[in-house]
This record gives sequence, C-alpha cells and structure tokens, in this order.
Amino acid sequence: MPVPRNTKTLGTKQPRAGKVGTVTENGKSEKEESCQAKRSPSSPQGGPKKRSAFGDITNAHKSQTVMGKKETVKAGPRKVQKAPVVLGVVKNNEINLKKSMKKTPLTETPAEPKKVPVPEKPVPVQIPTVEDIDKEQLSDPYASAEYAKEIFDYMREREEKFVLPNYMEKQPDISGDMRAILVDWMVEVQENFELNHETLYLAVKLVDHYLVEVVSMRDKLQLIGSTAILIASKFEERCPPCVDDFLYICDDAYKREELIAMEMSILRTLKFDINIPIPYRFLRRFAKCARANMETLTLARFLCEMTLQEYDYVRESPSKLAASCLLLALTMRNLGGWTPTLEYYSGYCSQDLHPLVKRLNFLLTYQPHDKLKAVRTKYSHRVFFEVAKATPMDMLKLEEILKS
Repeated sequence: MPVPRNTKTLGTKQPRAGKVGTVTENGKSEKEESCQAKRSPSSPQGGPKKRSAFGDITNAHKSQTVMGKKETVKAGPRKVQKAPVVLGVVKNNEINLKKSMKKTPLTETPAEPKKVPVPEKPVPVQIPTVEDIDKEQLSDPYASAEYAKEIFDYMREREEKFVLPNYMEKQPDISGDMRAILVDWMVEVQENFELNHETLYLAVKLVDHYLVEVVSMRDKLQLIGSTAILIASKFEERCPPCVDDFLYICDDAYKREELIAMEMSILRTLKFDINIPIPYRFLRRFAKCARANMETLTLARFLCEMTLQEYDYVRESPSKLAASCLLLALTMRNLGGWTPTLEYYSGYCSQDLHPLVKRLNFLLTYQPHDKLKAVRTKYSHRVFFEVAKATPMDMLKLEEILKS
C-alpha cells in the first residue's frame, strides 16, 4: 500500500552512506596501525631479525620500513615518527659494511680480455748509415755528381770484360822481369812529360792486353810501351805529346812510320775498345768515401803504383786492388778500418780484402831491384810527402788489427 507523505516508517535506522564509508576506513586504518605497531622495530617482540653483512647491504629492510611509513602517514590521522628507527638501521648497515670490508674486501675482478694471437713481426735489421759522398758537388756541372755512382757501377761491370790471363806462358822472348823494366821506364816518361797518373795506368793496361793477343820480341817491347803511352795520352790528356817527342824519348831507336804502324796495330787488336777500368780511378773514388787526406791518398797511390811493375798483380781486379791499397794505407796511419760507406760504394767487405792487404804489406818489405827505382824515387820526394820511406807493418800486428 502506498505510504502517506507525513507518516514515519518504523524500523531500525540505517546508517548513511557517508558515515558507513568513514567507519570502514577508520576500521581499516586502526587495523593497519595495529599491524604497523606490531612490525615496529621499537617493540621488543616485533624487531627485525639480524641479517648477515651481505644481506644488510641490499637495504631491503630499509625500503620496506620506508614504504610502511608512507602508507601509515596516508592512512592514519596520526603521524608515527620512524626516523630514529631508519637511522639505526643505516648505522647498523654501515658498521656491518666496515666489518665485511675488513674481512673480505669487495673488489670486482675485471674480466680477462681474450688473448688474440698476434703474428710476430720480424725484427727490423738496423742498416748502418751510408753517407752520400756526391751531394756536395751536385751544383758543379763538371763533376757529374748525379751520375757518379752509375758511372762507377758501369766500370765495375766492364772489369769482367778485361780480365787478364797468364799471357807470359805464350811469350817465348819476353819475361816478367822484362815487363817490370819496361814499366819502370814508362814511369820515368810519365814524370818527364808531366802526364796524369791515369795515363800511366791506362798505358800499362794497353801493353798487357796487346801482349795477350800478339806474340812479340824483346826488341819491340819499348816500341809497344811508348806507343801505348801515346794512345793513352790522346785518351786522357788535354794536350798530349806529339809523335816526335816519343821518338826522342826512345833515343831515336824507332822510325816515325814504325811508331804509327804500332799505334794502328794496337788499336785494331783491341778493336778500339780502350776504355779499360784502371785502379787509380777507383782509388780516388774510395778515398773520397773515406774522407782521406792527401797524405793518406798519396800513400795508397804509392802502394798501387808499386803493383804496376809486379806481374803477379796483373790478374787482380782493379777495384779490389784499389780498395786493398786504401785499407792498408788507413791501417798504417791508424785512421780506422773499412766503414759502411766504403763497403757500399766499393762493393767489398773488409774480409774480402784481407789476403790482398797482407800481400801488399809484404811488397813493401821486398827489397827492389837495383834497376827498378823509378817508383820509390818518385814517392821519396817532399811533393809526395816522402811516403816511400814509410816502414811496413809487422805481419802479426797487421793480422790482429784486421781481425778486430
């Protein structure tokens, strides 16, 4: 039945919706406060259990306490001060951390990198420094410094073409002593005409190469020598002597036609190839490499010129003979040994020259023949520093120096 407007309904009072929510929230908050009170570390029963040192480092208990604190502040009307509890936990953690650091320090061991096999690099060989001996004359157009090394390399190659055999075996009327007398006379001619040393060395080479191909008599030997000097003078000198000068120096033993005919015979026999490598050119080149002074160079020239008369040195390579003469001169003057620069430009190491150096030193001790005095007399003059008077080295001492 419908109820009138002013009538009051009988029954129990129901709470309002707002109040019910309030009571419910208050009930929950009271329960949460009671739970928080039980979990509080200040109470003797609800305190946290002790953990190991590594457990306290994680600060897990601290985070739980702080989270509970935040929830309590939001839910309850009263604020529970938990700061002293949190500070106590932090202090305990610090104490435990210090104890653990003393016992077992926490050090993170870095991971060992994987060893990648690296191929071993070859140890570079230390090349000794070689001095450029031609750079100082690059501005001199007459020195041909930029082509100097190529020129001497070409002369080294030509040495193989002009190797002399033992030609005295097929010469029935000429001996090694006769050749020595002829060379001694050619040295006097070079001095009288004031010719270059290159002219003398080339003339001796022309005589040897001609006698390799032609059998000659002893009465023609002086004609061959004088004609060889004439050809070498035309090749080396700016103003070579004329034919009449050579006829005069031979004491008119030969006629003009004979001298000209011999000149034609020598040139045709050698096929006009008379640019023969000589030791003197190599000697000057090597002395420049060693920065040798004029006195040392003159001593080496004396040693080299002494070999012109000796038939035993005919088959020696001109470059090797020049290098050996210079090495002996440097040793006699106590100016050091064979440097890397000398080895580079000469193509010979010190061990290659030792046998020839010993032979040259023995040549100085050899007493010359009474008729062969031209070379020693020439180099006994003050102009040549009197190097012919130098005493040879003791063979045992020389061997010790060469081995060191």
